[in-house]
Amino acid sequence: MSLQNRVQPTGEIIATAERGTLMGNRGILHDDRQRLTGRRWQHPHWITCVLRYKDWHRAVMQPRNYTELFFLDESTAMAAGHRPCGLCRRADFTRFKALFNAANGTATLAQIDRRMHRDRIAQPRGQRRYAARCDTLPDGAFVLHDNAAHLVWQDHLLRYTPAGYTAPLPRPDSTVTILTPAATVATFAQGYRPEPHPTPLIQA
Repeated sequence: MSLQNRVQPTGEIIATAERGTLMGNRGILHDDRQRLTGRRWQHPHWITCVLRYKDWHRAVMQPRNYTELFFLDESTAMAAGHRPCGLCRRADFTRFKALFNAANGTATLAQIDRRMHRDRIAQPRGQRRYAARCDTLPDGAFVLHDNAAHLVWQDHLLRYTPAGYTAPLPRPDSTVTILTPAATVATFAQGYRPEPHPTPLIQA
């Protein structure tokens, strides 16, 4: 049986056999029976990690250890409010921090994490969303279209599924609901390009 540890761009955490390309950490969110509790974060330092690092190995959802979360790709993780890990993704982290600061006027990592936490959470614990014109958004942002999450990529919207992207549509020039936090979208516009899932993004 699949564990409930796969994060969607809408912020929901579901159970699915699809693991995706990145792992994440927000602290301990599960009980001793590998079930999620009502808690959706333990600290504001939401990170994404590579699935393999050196010879380290972890058994998933062990008691009193952080909850391993999984994402289809980096755009999905960032829509949910995560950033690159400073250890296993050092180069990505360094680039993200510099561009985040250039876009948002922050300085320290603690300030970045506080700003990201404000941008991603609508009280009591829902995902903060906002509106903008779709034709102004950088590649890698997530929007809602026909009540489903879609990735903005080049001139298209790509429908999200836990296994990859499907159903490319022309990018509309209308106002849409944005899932990716505002400060992260600004970082994309500054030049940070999230790594997409390896399935073909645009199909003929």
